[in-house]
Amino acid sequence: MKVKSIILAVALCVLLPGVTRADEGMWLLSLLGKNYEEMQKAGFKLTPEDIYAVNQNCIKDAIVGLGNEGSPFWHFCTGEIISDQGLMSTNHHCGYGKLQEHSTVEHDYLRDGFWAYSKDQELPNPGLTASILVRMEDVTDQVQAALSDDMSEANRARAIKEVCDKIAKKAVEGTVYDAQVKPMFNGNQFFLFVHIIYKDVRLVGAPPSSMGKFGGDTDNWSWPRHTCDFSMFRIYTAPDGTPAAYSDENIPLKPKHFLPVSNRELKDGDFAMVMGFPGTTDRFLTSYGLEETMGITNKLRYEIRTVKINVLREQMASSQAIRIKYASKYASCSNYWKYSNEQNKALKNLNTMGVKRDIERQYSAWAVGKDPKYSKALDLIRQGYADRAPYESAISYLAEGLLSGPELPFQSFKIGFNMNMVMTNPRFEENRDEIIAELVKEAQEFYKDYDQATEMRLVAEMYKYVYDNMEMQFMPDFLTAAAKKYKGNWNKYVEDMFKKSVFANEETFMKFMQKPNMKALEKDPLFLAGQGSYMKYTEVRAMVPKESADGLQRGIRDFTDGILQINKNVKWLCPDANSTIRLTYGNVKAYDPCDAVSYKFYTTMKGIIAKEDPTNSEFEVPARLKMLYEQKDFGPYANSKGELVTCFITNNDITGGNSGSPVMDAEGNLIGLAFDGNSEAMSGDIDFEENLQRCICLDSRYFLWVIDKYAGAKNLIDEMVIVK
Repeated sequence: MKVKSIILAVALCVLLPGVTRADEGMWLLSLLGKNYEEMQKAGFKLTPEDIYAVNQNCIKDAIVGLGNEGSPFWHFCTGEIISDQGLMSTNHHCGYGKLQEHSTVEHDYLRDGFWAYSKDQELPNPGLTASILVRMEDVTDQVQAALSDDMSEANRARAIKEVCDKIAKKAVEGTVYDAQVKPMFNGNQFFLFVHIIYKDVRLVGAPPSSMGKFGGDTDNWSWPRHTCDFSMFRIYTAPDGTPAAYSDENIPLKPKHFLPVSNRELKDGDFAMVMGFPGTTDRFLTSYGLEETMGITNKLRYEIRTVKINVLREQMASSQAIRIKYASKYASCSNYWKYSNEQNKALKNLNTMGVKRDIERQYSAWAVGKDPKYSKALDLIRQGYADRAPYESAISYLAEGLLSGPELPFQSFKIGFNMNMVMTNPRFEENRDEIIAELVKEAQEFYKDYDQATEMRLVAEMYKYVYDNMEMQFMPDFLTAAAKKYKGNWNKYVEDMFKKSVFANEETFMKFMQKPNMKALEKDPLFLAGQGSYMKYTEVRAMVPKESADGLQRGIRDFTDGILQINKNVKWLCPDANSTIRLTYGNVKAYDPCDAVSYKFYTTMKGIIAKEDPTNSEFEVPARLKMLYEQKDFGPYANSKGELVTCFITNNDITGGNSGSPVMDAEGNLIGLAFDGNSEAMSGDIDFEENLQRCICLDSRYFLWVIDKYAGAKNLIDEMVIVK
């Protein structure tokens, strides 16, 4: 790996959790002008205003953050507008949940793919939102004016919320916009983000999962890849162009900007930039936090989810109906199951712990004679992590094993708790029937993607694993009692539980709802299991000493501030990702992951055929794709060698949330979609490794070929501006 020589500011060098390079950093758009020269050196041909401007149309107007109606500012994926009719592309795995929701045994869009050959065939997706940035502003001074060093952490948080809410409210008065103030640099800076959030987003197209998830868990987080990871949606508005919920009267969005799609051949070294909504990074993490991440968070997430993954694999293989019901749930579980394990390997291989400790030694030397808060910061951090370590392990078991391992117990508790409150509290008497109807609707949505036999296996195996591995002092009483009563026979315990519960399946639940009995509900075994799990989870979280927790938060903030002070003469630094829009730039670039191994920067369809394995669902190849390959029917999308390129890699800095982000060339044309990272540099969220870090991208030519040649969706091809 690289040698990281970190010298103190007195030597006019930069002390950072990793040395910042032009290809590292998820940069705030409003500050791009300060990085303009470096971008030009990398090959950039536009201006900063072409990317971000408030008073003129620009690339940021084509970048979409995908969210859910309840939390539209937390973007689970990114998309990009690619036509003047609101057509949007993103990753297949970003649209996977919607494909699953629309799929049935009769219309299995996961297996067969989906294509709308006219707008009236497009499918609505209630709850899905599409956010586009209007403007952003540094409001640090306004927030800091309401704070003081002698505030408790609780009072500080209240003051921040109060002033941030005021700033956001004022920013959108008299508009159709939404706004939020987000902290940067662990609460040392604050930025206002104003978005327009669209609420009618319809499914337009996606290849079958055999293409969109080609390689499955085996190839996930690795290169080379051949995954056709894209899906397509369209944003709709009210007739006047404003955001509106789904309606037949809505019209396709008329965007301020859309991205032309490139059909040009890429070369190693070509400029590449990615814009999107990266989720979270933690590059100011200390060695103490790293110990917790590796030894508790990642380790236990991987081990506990392995139990769930194995159950789901077996159950999904047994039935097409079960596969459809659990496809999205499995994908959500498996992604960070593998990520956790691969990240720990990379952190160990790259000696990230040694790098962090070296930074801390030099930081401590700098802090001597400075404001005492800087010299105290690392002690507060060390003590905070040490004090909470016993509880963090239990929290992982309770959250991963009991609350989100099986689904039904916690779902039963939520519904039961809300029903009891509505039925017994006089203030709900007026609209009780309406609320009960909503609870029934919520339950029906849950049971739509539920299989009783699968859930029974999950409850039995997840409960057994938690009981066998978690410290007894944190064990919920119901689990201890079950182990004693059933003498470790968890299958028998689950059989009895489901026989006696009104929540066991939709039929028993709906029968109960015809004449609800609150006393019976309070004794329901699934309700009690969900309640016991949740109550123990909240209890254990409250066990962490408050003074220590506050000290940890304060220590992290002051440590980060110290890093900023050391680097105050640097042009600017990049804050951690927090689901706000960012740009990262670099180049198309091959790499050598280890001794005697070299990877090209692109893959071709030949690799799909070579990987085909009809006995393995991860490597099935559709008959139509094989036919077109054998005929070499690549149309205008082949490269100069006659190959159809499938994927390529760049050294762009991305993370979760960047999935579906546009990869653009030096002129702002779409050359691909970012969809993954490589396992050798899975440390990237904590420590960017510039020699190994790679962003894995779907090539726009494969994207166009699938739409044109494979799907025959000429209507979509005709909408786009294709740069040749």
